Amino acid sequence: MKTVRVVAAIIRRGTTVLATQRGYGDYAGWWEFPGGKIEPHERPEEALVREIHEELAASIRIERLVCNVVHDYPTFRLDMDCFLCSLEDESFTLLEHQAARWLDLAHLDTVDWLPADLKVVAALKELA
Repeated sequence: MKTVRVVAAIIRRGTTVLATQRGYGDYAGWWEFPGGKIEPHERPEEALVREIHEELAASIRIERLVCNVVHDYPTFRLDMDCFLCSLEDESFTLLEHQAARWLDLAHLDTVDWLPADLKVVAALKELA
């Protein structure tokens, strides 16, 4: 099975984190932490800065690695590094997603997360 290496941003604002709803592909409508594929020449942190700029037209400050998630989807294995981040300023624009929500810990379960992102939600709950 092919392994796809990706990064995800757990963007924090106060006591909330940003959830984004996919607007494309096989998993359109599902919620995720924004991010994307790591290019062969990139370090994970570089890929995350690039992906957030491409998806949200935003600049982020990466704080630390929270977890690594490996999840087998039907056609590929996802290997995802998840970093706690904050926005450089409060503005962002949805360029690839159809919706976004700021969710606190008590409301993380109110959206339909992609299976791999559910593992990130579980890690966040353990840290609380």
